[in-house]
Amino acid sequence: MAITLKNPDGLPKIDVYRQLAIASGSKLVFIAGQVAWDAEGVTVGEGDLAAQVERCYLNIATALGEAGGSFDDVAKMTFYVVDWSTEKMPTLLEGISRAAAKLGVTPVPPTTLIGVAALDVPEHLVEIEATAVLD
Repeated sequence: MAITLKNPDGLPKIDVYRQLAIASGSKLVFIAGQVAWDAEGVTVGEGDLAAQVERCYLNIATALGEAGGSFDDVAKMTFYVVDWSTEKMPTLLEGISRAAAKLGVTPVPPTTLIGVAALDVPEHLVEIEATAVLD
């Protein structure tokens, strides 16, 4: 595995992600921001943040598989959430949990969450991008 995830001493221990990803691999994989589209480009979970987060994760897993990787290879994720407020965190975490259960993974790479006014398609509530490192 090319990625080691850690919570260094001196930084807060966050349950849902690690503060540090140490990469030792040689193949970088940059995954475009994924939205809640199915393979036909139809929005999944309109109005449902948890369903859209879940779909984004499934789309990221598909892209990782094409590159020969998995969530174990993810070094960094960035979330863009429309009209973000802390009240949305349980719903966001629910979507991550559902995706993790379907994929059989514990996705905890370093993560940045950015609140945005809108995304390119009005029905989309979240967009998630990922960077992975493979051996």
